[in-house]
Amino acid sequence: MREDTQYTPFDLERADALVLFGITGDLARKMLLPALYHLTARGDLTVPVVGVASTGWDDAALRAHARQAVVEAVPDADPSVLDRLADRLSMVSGDITDDATFTGLRTAVEGYGFVAYYLAVPPKLFTTVAAALARAGLNRQARLVVEKPFGHDSASARELQDELSRYFDSAHLLRVDHFLGSEAVEGLMVGRFANTLLAPIWHRSYVDNVQITLAESFGVADRGSFYDAVGCVRDVVQNHMLEILTCLAMEPPSADDSSALGLEKRRVLRATRTMDPADTVRGQYEGYREIEGVAPGSTTETYVATRVFVDNWRWSGVPFYLRSGKALAVTATEVVVELRKPPLELFGEKSGGTPANIIRFRVDGDTGIRAELMLRKPDADGTPVTVPVGIDFERVLGRQQLPYEAVLLGATAGNAEYFAFFPTIMESWRIVDPVLDPPEPPLPYAPGSWGPADSARLPGLRQWHQPSPRLFGDESGG
Repeated sequence: MREDTQYTPFDLERADALVLFGITGDLARKMLLPALYHLTARGDLTVPVVGVASTGWDDAALRAHARQAVVEAVPDADPSVLDRLADRLSMVSGDITDDATFTGLRTAVEGYGFVAYYLAVPPKLFTTVAAALARAGLNRQARLVVEKPFGHDSASARELQDELSRYFDSAHLLRVDHFLGSEAVEGLMVGRFANTLLAPIWHRSYVDNVQITLAESFGVADRGSFYDAVGCVRDVVQNHMLEILTCLAMEPPSADDSSALGLEKRRVLRATRTMDPADTVRGQYEGYREIEGVAPGSTTETYVATRVFVDNWRWSGVPFYLRSGKALAVTATEVVVELRKPPLELFGEKSGGTPANIIRFRVDGDTGIRAELMLRKPDADGTPVTVPVGIDFERVLGRQQLPYEAVLLGATAGNAEYFAFFPTIMESWRIVDPVLDPPEPPLPYAPGSWGPADSARLPGLRQWHQPSPRLFGDESGG
């Protein structure tokens, strides 16, 4: 199948039921069930939800579990909304490697019409479930939604696509990257394309460098066996971070639909150079190997910092610095766009030079945008001072919906905008393939730091602009 035919059309069927495989798992408890609660509260969840898992639960047990999961995530949850959500839930218990489970599922969804099957299960089970759905005749009038990661390198992604395509064609196969459902990530494109204030400077003539940071202050915790087989590059760089890069670097789409958007994202990824091992630093936080499920001599990276270039007319020569890691100083996902300095120094001679303007986009947590401008302080000696100017999205715009709200609504309503196209996935794997599983062990770093010291010495990097714990807190992020 040609890659350029594998863009999911934007006019997908609406589902009459949602089947959630792995409904008793960690992802469902922390993310999916709270998202379903918010969709219920807004009146957007209009279909029944059938859970599938091997726990032996009945409907009552699932409903009790869902209530507990929602209350943990939403302490002020409305009891009437919880009741409405619970009324939509039902359970099919059984081993997903047993065809009898799918016989029971066929009975559970009989009469519902079009069904969306959401796989919140380990990737190794994607093909198993898809094949079993086909054997039970459940792949007709249906679509399959699979979680990330989609493969573990270019070859395995291609193989997985080929296998799943035996049971679901490209119009009925959706691949989740929950950053696509983030309002703040989508807001990057709105900020760029809806404001002529920013459009003229979004160009190599004005931008010196771009920094994308996805930092987590916590470690791997109880996910040792999963994380050790994946690592930082596969877990967040190949998908989430390159997704942010596309939103920052892409050209405006020609139409307001998911196919046009997907084409522009693919174009910018095709122009992005593969990651150079010489421009990449891998790290592993001290104590990682003592975590249950982690191999004693593990060389899995929990941190990565790298430099890439987008070789097109707009961005030629502008470095994009990407870094992510566990057990770092703060939890924050932030973009910093550093603008070029004025061509002539007029005001900062006494202080060693005027700092460059930077624009910060916080795309997770306390989302917002903050520009750091230079202004003259009254009664000062003429030296400019940095003054932050910005917008706290939640304060100004209200509650930001959870990314999985958009993902689950897209899965049921038939909106492909919140899912990754296979051609862009293949480009992403191409970009990261050279830095996957290198023979050199990762560098150690102390928990609570900003990673290995070598990451501050990436080629061409003058300094990392560190995120503060909060975008609009008292701490300076400079």
